[in-house]
Amino acid sequence: MSAPKKLLILPGDGIGPEIMREAQRIMDWMAQARGIRFDISEDLVGGASLAVHGQPITQQVIDAARAADAVLFGSVGDPKWASAGFERRPEIAILKLRQELGLFANLRPAKVFDSLVDASTLKPDVIRGLDIMIVRETVGGIYFGTPRGIETLPDGSRRGINTEVYTTAEIERVARVAFDLARKRDNRVCSVEKCNVMESGLLWKEVVTALHDREYRDVELSHMLADNCAMQMVRNPRQFDVIVTGNLFGDLLSDLASMLTGSLGMLPSATLGAKGEDGRMPALYEPIHGSAPDIAGQGKANPLAQILSFAMLLRYSFDMKEDAAMIEQAVSNVLDRGLRTPDIMSAGRTEVNTAGMGEAVVAELDRLNRTS
Repeated sequence: MSAPKKLLILPGDGIGPEIMREAQRIMDWMAQARGIRFDISEDLVGGASLAVHGQPITQQVIDAARAADAVLFGSVGDPKWASAGFERRPEIAILKLRQELGLFANLRPAKVFDSLVDASTLKPDVIRGLDIMIVRETVGGIYFGTPRGIETLPDGSRRGINTEVYTTAEIERVARVAFDLARKRDNRVCSVEKCNVMESGLLWKEVVTALHDREYRDVELSHMLADNCAMQMVRNPRQFDVIVTGNLFGDLLSDLASMLTGSLGMLPSATLGAKGEDGRMPALYEPIHGSAPDIAGQGKANPLAQILSFAMLLRYSFDMKEDAAMIEQAVSNVLDRGLRTPDIMSAGRTEVNTAGMGEAVVAELDRLNRTS
């Protein structure tokens, strides 16, 4: 029998521990009902780590993440650390993990569940059946480029500097992820940049085009300027299958896509690195919403994005496609029954708290497991 897969859990701040408990409820169910067990460890990141260690993430946690087969992340962010200084922000934890583990490709699906069509602010006929995958580069671009910082000029005024930088290799590796994913979906990739005003965008377009022509001619490739893409995602989002873009535009467009679905609380994500010689791939999974400190501890948080992030973990890191699909089906069925957390509540539905939603998903998993 093979050794259990090593899973590092990092709940983080705000609603992070609450929604992570519901994902752990799924893990407990898998152990009891399906005999699937993980070697689970847990540690601190973000404000929780600052409170204990004085830093948003320790080297010990980074080493543990590197040794794990996958990392399941909650959320970071706590307003009480707002004055702690730029390098001691809770959010540094996730940025450092991405950088230290080489997690360069962020997969952000935006899928509309049929029962949540009315939760979106867009007309149902615009978003019904929506299923987009945004592939965002996460360790390059303007978030990591140098020079950066804030400097004082001779006249006493100040200037903030950030630099957008991409190399051929950085663009190619994330584009490959997008093309490979497209081959398993509707076989279409839209590459997004600002080649009309940014040299880095022009290089992005040239590199993606050259890679497509060399290795992926069977995949339909289109190009779109980032501002037009934002407009098109609101006007006709179903025109897209896979979108590949840089760090900054991916950050903005994926949040826009989340609201097409009705709530940030519904969307999971995966951030993947390159496979090593031993075949292991560093990977981190997290909901795309923030720590929501204003509702922390009140049982109002939607745990479904965290649960769906765990499903992505099973699919991409452990190749457990059937188990991942069962979790996703359970979520869909629970929503079809009309259960809602406050963020997706609407007239005629039944409101449940965080734990209630987690319990409902487990109950549905039980039913699916018995009938499979």
